[in-house]
Amino acid sequence: MYQFQGRWHTQALLQGILTCQKHFEAKDSEIILVTNPKSVSSSTGDHPLLVTNPHSRVPFLEGVYYESPDFDFSQLSSPRLMNTHISHLSLPESVKSSSLLVCEPRESEQGLVVTYEELKKQTEVEVKRIAEFIGCGFTAEEEVREIVKLCSFESLSRLEVNRQGKLPNGIETNAFFRKGEIGGWRDTLSESLADAIDRITEEKFGGSGLKFSC
Repeated sequence: MYQFQGRWHTQALLQGILTCQKHFEAKDSEIILVTNPKSVSSSTGDHPLLVTNPHSRVPFLEGVYYESPDFDFSQLSSPRLMNTHISHLSLPESVKSSSLLVCEPRESEQGLVVTYEELKKQTEVEVKRIAEFIGCGFTAEEEVREIVKLCSFESLSRLEVNRQGKLPNGIETNAFFRKGEIGGWRDTLSESLADAIDRITEEKFGGSGLKFSC
């Protein structure tokens, strides 16, 4: 593991981040998901999510740059939809100044904060909020319900493509599906480690206006 700009990374991801910082040029029409994405669509009968793991549907910036350092993102159709786990500090400067960042944990006019807790409690409301933010609002409530049903934890976790097989990076596809419940960290983290994470979180995000719940 290597420490870079305040975060720990594997050698592979650090190489991808450095290449991303050097070469990636963002556009104002960009949609960047700073989270693990679930790609959605209004048509569910023959949807790619039924036969493809969600993480394969959206390019993972640092992962793509590690596997293919010369990959040309400018060839993707606009607006481009991408995913990253890169912290705000380590993002390319062009991304920081772009128009759209989804799930970016900062108070910013160009960012939208989406928490798992709220997404779990009021899924349809949050899905509509995300859609409106990126300029793709819905025209019918039935459309929202279809997408929520398709992308629900229950639906995706039962699909064969998400129960067997591996991603190109070697991670098993079923590793992304645990219980899908709020507070699942209690099954993994000790109380002392959870307290330490809470302290660091409050220290890093204090004054941001964000509220954290367990």
